[in-house]
Amino acid sequence: MKYYWRIVLSSAISILPIGSIQANVVSGQSGETQAVRQGVQQLAQAGASGVNKGVVKPVNDNFKWAIKPGGQPAVPPASRLELYSDREYDWWEQSATKAAAAPKPASYHRRADSYATNPDTDPPRYVRKLSEIGVEAFKDVTWLEIGLEHRTRYEMRHNDIRHVEGGFDNPFFLRNRAYLGIKEILDPFRFAVEFQDSRVYNHKFASTDQENNPYDLIQGYGELYFKRALGEDDRKQNRPLRFRVGRMAYETLDRRFIARNEWRNTTNSFEGFRLNLGQQNNPWEVDLFGMQPVKRLQTEFDRRNDHLWFFGAIGHWRKWSDIVTLQPYYMGQKQTANPTALTATGQLDRGIHMTGLRGYGRIANTGLDYDLNFSYQFGTNGTQRHDAYGYTTEVGRNFNYAWKPRLSAFYGYASGDRDPNDNVNNRFDRFFGFARPWSADHYVIYENIKSPKVRFDLQPTQKFGIEAGYTWFWLASSTDRLFDTFDGNISVVRDPGFNRDKTGRSGDWVGGAFEGRIRYQLTPRVNTVVGYTHFTAGDFVKNRIAAQPDHIAQRSGNTDFLYVEVLISAF
Repeated sequence: MKYYWRIVLSSAISILPIGSIQANVVSGQSGETQAVRQGVQQLAQAGASGVNKGVVKPVNDNFKWAIKPGGQPAVPPASRLELYSDREYDWWEQSATKAAAAPKPASYHRRADSYATNPDTDPPRYVRKLSEIGVEAFKDVTWLEIGLEHRTRYEMRHNDIRHVEGGFDNPFFLRNRAYLGIKEILDPFRFAVEFQDSRVYNHKFASTDQENNPYDLIQGYGELYFKRALGEDDRKQNRPLRFRVGRMAYETLDRRFIARNEWRNTTNSFEGFRLNLGQQNNPWEVDLFGMQPVKRLQTEFDRRNDHLWFFGAIGHWRKWSDIVTLQPYYMGQKQTANPTALTATGQLDRGIHMTGLRGYGRIANTGLDYDLNFSYQFGTNGTQRHDAYGYTTEVGRNFNYAWKPRLSAFYGYASGDRDPNDNVNNRFDRFFGFARPWSADHYVIYENIKSPKVRFDLQPTQKFGIEAGYTWFWLASSTDRLFDTFDGNISVVRDPGFNRDKTGRSGDWVGGAFEGRIRYQLTPRVNTVVGYTHFTAGDFVKNRIAAQPDHIAQRSGNTDFLYVEVLISAF
């Protein structure tokens, strides 16, 4: 019971009132244009007292250390629009109808309508400028960014096939984040730090680096930012150059290869450099990076993986974004063998290269949207040649009704190793992408999989959302593994190999899963989620359980997963 008291105490502290701070602010988007900022200033001054009206100054004149006494009152911020912690429902932030009726924006950027594919903003969505928190004394402090966030999630899992043991597991996951950033006041120099504390209580199994990582730094970088280094685009928007060095946690493309992994209790981060030419609002942008992934250590301060380099270049072409946004990319990994690694992959010398192209957009006035992505990988994997590919496709439609229904269909494929005895490795590598949208249970990731999915979503009110979907899973190769099953992805023990049948006799039918979620925004600062998933095991799962009676608890392979999540943001 001592764990329950700790959980209750932590949650209670997190929701205490924070002075006179008003937190119902609009989420700041990275790359906000100068025209928008000036418009906000003019509205603020127009609403001020007539006794002290002044001339609207250019936005660049408002960056200052000192806080002016008196003057106009702080503008009360509007309610935030996003309701959710993992952005798996962000398609309804702008419905197709509203987007069509709105004036043509200056920005070339268009959000994808596909499920869970829009990267987190930079800085993260829970971060606000100090001037935006609704406190009069801070209304001119636009150069300081702050954020505090707490999340508690209770899970009830029954016969979870990620583990060899069966039965019930009822863990509580706690995650706390804090962010502090300085921008504009010292340009071109900028800085940011982000701390995270991740813990798990009442867990039946040994905690892993996906669940537990106390007191650690997920971001700590310096940046050189030159606002007009590359001039302006044809819509008079700045083309900046940004060079960032240090520890970073961010997302790009459709989050399938680089992601913070918001659902998980711990976060992916990297140490190295990142160079951006242009910005999100421009018709083109180039993102270059060279980094080493950070190893999440449960009892020590996290440190970079000296055996692995991750590098690449990503292009963004938005000139035709009303129809299609194109994102060509190249990524690579160079790894030297680590004899002490707990996974077989970590003990190999590897050189994996990947080229790909993503395109997403809307089809004229049909109401249909699409998202397509194809990737090809080549290189070396130990003594083997690496030859693999993967692709995803989604088509959906938002319907113009009061409850904003959306219907979508998805299909994803990632190759698996076809012959364990040849000199070629065909298993697709997801690099550092997310896992959850493939499988709510976290049984499936972007490797060795064939997976069609249908989804139906509703938003009865601005604060209330409902989702339901069904997914089918097959192995792309019956001789390769089902990654996150039967202790095959546990950072505290060596992979026992129970998740693979090299003969292929266990079959390729993994199973199917029903997923349902309800989300509700209690207050502008508090979001809640209730979700349930039932997984029905196929031949592969049943046969792998039956094949190891001495090591895997004998059961049907069917599982149940119920969770309740509360996300609290301070601002």
